[in-house]
Order: sequence, then structure tokens, then C-alpha cells
Amino acid sequence: MSLSSTPLPYSAIVTRLRAAGCVFAEDEAELILSTAADPAELAAMVDRRAAGLPLEHVLGWAEFRGLRIAVDPGVFVPRRRTEFLVDQAVGLTRPADGPAVVVDLCCGSGALGAALAAALAAALDRVELHSSDVEPAAVRCARRNVAGAGEVYEGDLFEPLPASLRGRVGILLANVPYVPSEDVELLPAEARVHEPRVALDGGGDGLDVLRRVTAEAPQWLAPGGHLLVETSERQAARAEETVARSGLIARVVTSDELYATVVIGTRPGTGDGR
Repeated sequence: MSLSSTPLPYSAIVTRLRAAGCVFAEDEAELILSTAADPAELAAMVDRRAAGLPLEHVLGWAEFRGLRIAVDPGVFVPRRRTEFLVDQAVGLTRPADGPAVVVDLCCGSGALGAALAAALAAALDRVELHSSDVEPAAVRCARRNVAGAGEVYEGDLFEPLPASLRGRVGILLANVPYVPSEDVELLPAEARVHEPRVALDGGGDGLDVLRRVTAEAPQWLAPGGHLLVETSERQAARAEETVARSGLIARVVTSDELYATVVIGTRPGTGDGR
């Protein structure tokens, strides 16, 4: 829908969104206008955004590392800072014969696995992608985003994965929830109200799910395979210690530009990350 053809003037949409507290009202108005199929849908989308729904839930998609990722209501919205985690995974995967074996835990919309598979497709013959999430809505969404690139399983962390993956995983992405429980209520309403708490709440110190992942990760990683998890700057030291206690070689990498912190744990031994 063009700016000139809509019965709801662009300026009126911007004013409505700005009054609702949307800082980037102009940009959001253009995205809504470009996505709405007809005037009725346009009006409904503006109403939903003005009522506080995340823009990505209103649009039905989020841009992530150059891909348009479907994001349904009630599904965790992939953050731009998490592109840094995928960038690190790309750098750790070396071209080699045979498929790269990738697992994406707590996959949400499936954005990380889909983006990594897309990035590696040109350099590798094949990417063997397996994703899992405990939320049924997220699993349905991820299956649309990952369609043709891999499998998506419903269940808790490693539990639904095929046993044949044990000891074969070259890249283990785990964008686990890491907000301390007492801080969840301090999050913006867009996250606190409209995203599942299980995708945000990391327990008392924010590291509960990370501990569960690291306890099992060495059994699933191939020799030389890598676990990558996102965390906050203030949790980085404890997260690194948690990863190291599992027997993995841990290090922290950061991006000032994206305000992103990632802990990488590598299983000792030889391997090519496939």
C-alpha cells in the first residue's frame, strides 16, 4: 500500500504512533503501510501497535541478519544484538566436506538457526540443522522459518533431539533466557506483556537455564565443537565460569556496536566443527 493511496493519511498514522510512545514513529508507519494488504488491515495494525503490541507482532515478521523472519503473537522477537552470536558461529564453522551439524536450543522463531544455515549454505555442501523449543507457538513459527533447512522439535532443551546427534554437534546455539526473575517486571511492556515469560526468565541470577545447557552440552558436542550463548555484560564473568565448569574451554566476546555479549565454550579435542 503506497503512502499516497491509503485513506488513513501517513501523517495521521505517525501522530497516532508517536502519541502511543513509539520513538521511531515515522519508520514504523512506513513499515506498517508497506505490509498492510488493504485499508481495513492497515487500521487494525495501527490500532494494535498503538495499544502496545511489539511492532514485529503487528507486522508478522522481523528482519534478522538480512532475512525476514515470521514472528507470531506470543513468540519471542529476535533481537538485533543476537546477530552478533550468529556472526561468531559463522566464523567458527570452517568449510569442509560433509554437512555442518548445527543445533539451535531455545530456538523461539527459529531465527538463529535459519540465519546461520543461510550464511553457511554458500560455503558448505549442506547444513544439518536441528532446532528445539518448549513453547508450542514458537515451534509452529520456527517450522515455517526453518522449512527446508532443518528439523524443529517441541520439548525441553536437549530432550526432544535425536540421540544420534550425541557427540556430533559442531555448533550449538543456545539463546537461553538470562533475565533474573526479579528483573522481569522491569522489562519494557512489549517484552513483559507480549512475550512468553519462559523465553525471558533465567531464574534467580539469570543463569539457571545456562547451567542446565552446560551440564549436557559436552555430551552432544563433537570434539572441537562450540557452544555459543548470549548473556549480559554484568553476568559475563559468572556465565563464563559456568561454561568452564562443564569442562569446555570458555571465552567471552563482545560487540560495543550491538551491545552484545556472547560466551563461547569449546569442547577440547580435535575436530573441524562439522
